[in-house]
Amino acid sequence: MAFDGVTIAAVVKELKDYCIGGRLYKIAQPEADELLLTIKGAQGQKRLLISAGASLPLIYFTENNKPSPMTAPGFCMLLRKHLQNGRIVDVSQPGLERIIRMDIEHLDEMGDLCKKTLIIELMGKHSNIIFCNEEGIILDSIKHVSSLVSSVRVVLPGREYFVAQTQDKLDPLTPDKDVFMAEVMTKPQPVFKALYLSYTGISPILAQEVCFRAGVDGEMSTAGLSVEEKECVYENFSKVMEQVKQGTFVPCIAYTKGDPAEFAALPLTMYQGAGDETKDYESMSALLEHYYAEKNTITRIRQKSSDLRRIVQTALERNVKKYDLQMRQMQDTEKREKYRIYGELITAYGYGVEPGCKSMEALNYYTGEDVTIPLDPDLSPIDNAKKYFDKYAKLKRTYEALSELTKEVKAEIEHLESISNALDIALVEEDLVEIKEELMESGYIRRKGGSKKAKVTSKPFHYISSDGYHIYVGKNNYQNEELTFKFATGNDWWFHAKGMPGSHVIVKSEGADMLPDKTFEEAGRLAAYYSKGRGQDKVEIDYIQKKHVKKPSGGKPGFVVYYTNYSLMIDSDISGLQQMN
Repeated sequence: MAFDGVTIAAVVKELKDYCIGGRLYKIAQPEADELLLTIKGAQGQKRLLISAGASLPLIYFTENNKPSPMTAPGFCMLLRKHLQNGRIVDVSQPGLERIIRMDIEHLDEMGDLCKKTLIIELMGKHSNIIFCNEEGIILDSIKHVSSLVSSVRVVLPGREYFVAQTQDKLDPLTPDKDVFMAEVMTKPQPVFKALYLSYTGISPILAQEVCFRAGVDGEMSTAGLSVEEKECVYENFSKVMEQVKQGTFVPCIAYTKGDPAEFAALPLTMYQGAGDETKDYESMSALLEHYYAEKNTITRIRQKSSDLRRIVQTALERNVKKYDLQMRQMQDTEKREKYRIYGELITAYGYGVEPGCKSMEALNYYTGEDVTIPLDPDLSPIDNAKKYFDKYAKLKRTYEALSELTKEVKAEIEHLESISNALDIALVEEDLVEIKEELMESGYIRRKGGSKKAKVTSKPFHYISSDGYHIYVGKNNYQNEELTFKFATGNDWWFHAKGMPGSHVIVKSEGADMLPDKTFEEAGRLAAYYSKGRGQDKVEIDYIQKKHVKKPSGGKPGFVVYYTNYSLMIDSDISGLQQMN
């Protein structure tokens, strides 16, 4: 997912189309490294979100507003003082740098017309928003960078602004064939890497796309290309750069098996295989808002669920260690039958053993083979037999106790793995309520004194199959239990990934004894997608009518048994399924 120079170019085109001639109506700073500008233009009013966050720098138009702090930060106050009601006269991008310059005219305290520049640098951890006067002197920035932080460039009020040239790269907007062949195609690197390391603003995914369009393997070394292939790479690179210069952008997100893989400002034709698809957007802002809203949701839910994940992971590791130890102890008990047989053979043949013997030979009447039995020379044959019988009895008791304990610990491991899977598929905070409640019921989280059971608002996923059948997917064990044993009727169909944690999937049969094959496949894909098998090429799915699914006595929430079923092997691509709100 690259916020590269080409993506910036697409955003700049949108800013030019809308912002030039518009006025800065409102300026807010909702976060320490974020601005929200309200711009009034000929086409109406729009909000422009600018973030200089180290982990997620971005800029796009948005319809959503964000609450601001009660007291505006100093940088926001300075911008309001100088730029409030200022008119945007130009928006530009130097070359294909990840930099946007916004020139704004305003009236100063004396009523004279002045020009200021807001410079937005979207460069990962070096991202910044810098406010400069007409002479290029920094008035302030959203992040101050002293000489202690950077030896390359200081960003402080009173310093002259300049773009730090830390890499000697070529300008992709003015490609030259001779330079391309001499500088790019001679680097001892894979072709795609030579491209993005040689030119400013080119991301690895765009470099791979150029190679794909040229019909060459981007992973191949430049030395392995023929002269014709090198020329073909250059021609396709030039065509892509011509699209950028002309502003003919086609923002798109590429999906692999339903999951977003990459986004770009130009068509990604390399995503044409099975399970791949691309979705085009009207504007780069629409794409970025959709993508980053989804990414922010996932990031936020990961943060919200971090405590629950830690509790589950700690308990899971503890139980796995306990189970491994118990299984090693179980292996030791496998000797118990041998000790019982030794005792019996000494009892049967020990009368002929002379005192002080360290072993005896005897015929094992169970197998018909001769065995050598070690003896304690200080004990009589009867006492040696008793010693072996005592060992047998002890190991037998250990085996019987461990047989029950290992079942309990194994069940607990499966339970915790199912909770871990539920955390993986949680999308909103409401989905975590039932998971936390289950951890309380299981004793992993202490319920605060007097606290009541939390109100549950989360609902199962709801899909419609291609044939019009309603399909429901549980998000956690409580929802699985509810779907299978309270919501589903006897002739409805039940699906689950075989031998791994996953959601219960219910297809409402509407009275039909059988479903169309396409519906079986789509329900199977949902069961694969909402399980630990997500992303695998093939996942085995068990399916059966709900009336054959039973709840084991004393079983954990969502745990079932069934003794006859059908199976299918399916992938986890649900991109073609319609999800209901």
